[in-house]
Amino acid sequence: MPLPHVLLSAAVSLDGYLDDTGPERLLLSSPADFDRVDEVRASVDAILVGAGTIRADNPRLLVNSAERRAARVADGRAEYPLKATVSSSGELDPAARFWHTGGEKVLLTTDDGARRARALGIGADVDVVSLGPDLDWRAALEYLHDRRGVRRLMVEGGGTVHTQLLQQELADELQLVLAPLLVGDPAAPRLFGPGGYQGGRLRLVESRRIEDVVLMRYLPTAPGTGDRVVAADRHWLALACELAELCPPSDTAFSVGAVVVAADGSELARGYSREGGDPVVHAEEAALAKVAPDDARLARATVYSSLEPCARRASRPAPCARLILDAGVRRVVTAWREPDTFVAGADGSGVLTAGGAAVVVLAEYAERAKAPNRHLEG
Repeated sequence: MPLPHVLLSAAVSLDGYLDDTGPERLLLSSPADFDRVDEVRASVDAILVGAGTIRADNPRLLVNSAERRAARVADGRAEYPLKATVSSSGELDPAARFWHTGGEKVLLTTDDGARRARALGIGADVDVVSLGPDLDWRAALEYLHDRRGVRRLMVEGGGTVHTQLLQQELADELQLVLAPLLVGDPAAPRLFGPGGYQGGRLRLVESRRIEDVVLMRYLPTAPGTGDRVVAADRHWLALACELAELCPPSDTAFSVGAVVVAADGSELARGYSREGGDPVVHAEEAALAKVAPDDARLARATVYSSLEPCARRASRPAPCARLILDAGVRRVVTAWREPDTFVAGADGSGVLTAGGAAVVVLAEYAERAKAPNRHLEG
């Protein structure tokens, strides 16, 4: 099911700490970076923190700029983003500033936590939502997306929440600010905890100096496995849709983009329809042609294609579904099932599945995949 774009936001010391152990919160960001954070808050649909952050920092989590709040209202949005917190126990101070500032608030909790929160007096102006007997992050994100219309979610802590979202491969983006401070106290909270994380290198997409701190933006790269969808799958499929826009226009063929990605998140190749002046080359065909047939990484790779790989074609002996299987690839992620525009009853997914490949359709990208093909409709 579609999930919000999950943006993790944090500031850390040079040695990876979120705070020290003193009575006052350690300010890691610079004034200019606090303003940047305010700008990001104004751009999202919801801001989320864990219960530990509410207990430790008593944050308000507001958009402080009146101009930015006015711009949200002018765009037809609420003055403030939705504020969300998660707590298994529901044991939160009803007097915390989180509940009494800003706009709408939601507490995502368990069955027992909901009863406990209401008994404490949380709930009069707060939407207390039980996710069942246990706190499930995917269920929480699905609720925010489906029931509250959250498309972009900013997560501001704490370290436990950031760790869990990364370990469960639910974070789409990490915005990390590095401050020129050293904490060195083993009792102080760190940004990330121990445990199993998805393999592969994160991709650095921005690095910017802001006064005396440095902002770094990272995206995950390693694909999911089988039918399990992770944040990186969405990034790669979005790239395939962008590649489709590079196709020379045609009235007799679709415009499609494709990317081949190794299990560790390394891009092996990319291609698009009619690339290089070949009037009949398909996107998957163009991409696979750039990878050595004996590349061992293909066996665990994923092919991302903006349109379902073809099952039949007249222009070449082998359709793309067969080319993918012959290359040894056993996972395909696509945005759009092939319509009957040129081939009746096209079923590339059926060919792939019969050949032992997992096929994942992320329908939320269908409109982006269709955009360069609008002239073929009707």
